[in-house]
Amino acid sequence: MLATSRLDLADPGFIADPYPALAALRAQADLAWHEPTGRWLATTHAAVGATLRHRSLGRIWSDLEPAERFEPFSALHRNQMMENEPPAHTRLRRLVAGAFARGHVERLRPRVQELATDLLDRVSGDDVDVLAAYAEPLPVAVIAELLGVPASDRGQLRDWSQRIVAMYEHGRTLEVEQAAITASEEFSGYVRALVTARQGDLGDDLVSDLIRARDGDGRLSSDELVASVVLLLNAGHEASVNVFGNGLVALLRHPGQLRRVVSGEVPVEVALEEMIRFDAPLQLFERTATAEVEVAGVEVAAGQKVAALMGSANRDAAVFPDADGFDAGREPNPHVGFGMGLHFCLGAPLARMELAVSVAELLRRFPRLALAEEPEQRPTFVLRGYRTIRLDLRGAA
Repeated sequence: MLATSRLDLADPGFIADPYPALAALRAQADLAWHEPTGRWLATTHAAVGATLRHRSLGRIWSDLEPAERFEPFSALHRNQMMENEPPAHTRLRRLVAGAFARGHVERLRPRVQELATDLLDRVSGDDVDVLAAYAEPLPVAVIAELLGVPASDRGQLRDWSQRIVAMYEHGRTLEVEQAAITASEEFSGYVRALVTARQGDLGDDLVSDLIRARDGDGRLSSDELVASVVLLLNAGHEASVNVFGNGLVALLRHPGQLRRVVSGEVPVEVALEEMIRFDAPLQLFERTATAEVEVAGVEVAAGQKVAALMGSANRDAAVFPDADGFDAGREPNPHVGFGMGLHFCLGAPLARMELAVSVAELLRRFPRLALAEEPEQRPTFVLRGYRTIRLDLRGAA
């Protein structure tokens, strides 16, 4: 008998702490039919891995309706690698990956250290919202440096990004939709102007590399270039902010594990993987069956959708001993925080470097830091994170 679920993914209690409900669902079945959304939920590490790796389960974009109203939003998605399968995905990813491979990430490491140091130098007082003062401006600056976005323009990027990604949540309102459409128009217009300006003065930044790829043999269209840049800007800092915030809160709620990292017993690079696993910033990633396929012993019909529950997979006790515990030194740590298969996160090396530098600098500067109050969570499930995290930097709390 097939397992079914009526789990309310928008319920405030579930959003506050989804892991007990996900554990119950995981115990029920590897793959369960979700009646409210009419799709399958992959719950275990094995089922999520199978969903993300199977070539008959792809990212199939369909323009939102009414098409004319949603065109600015849809255009950014139908022309980007994350919403395409081969051969379009292969071509788009190869062009962007080739630019990343030219040493951009390591070239940025000293600059990331400078940015982290400068932001923490500006912190005044012992009580600070670490998201507003540090975690949000740092990745915006990093991805903007990579792309060559002028410093004077970076303040707009976070707002555009947040309005666009709000569309990925369940139960969106007309207000959320219109905000995303407007942000898509403004963001696209900004990138087109940036590309036009850069064409006459190419540099060693990623936008310049993408222009060269387009102008070299026409493999990258103007729409694809714009969509690729917006994707990199959105993914390059949205996920980083949530990994940092979710992971830092988890670390601070486990003082013994915090001491292991501060003392150097556990390298920051190792602890970072547990910070990603324990409270996943991306909880759900959807695939569509392009043909009938079997997942975890269940027949998924062509056209049906499978939602890979990433946070559930990362708490699977069949793979992670003491899966609900936080172990900063956990090794091995085969979490699915960066995805799997064809759509594995292209920016994973940049994200790991940036987060390792930022977490290490924060702990070096403030080794006794602690939560000053209960963090304020964002009311979202798919992209899980906090609105504010106030820290007592001297550990008096």
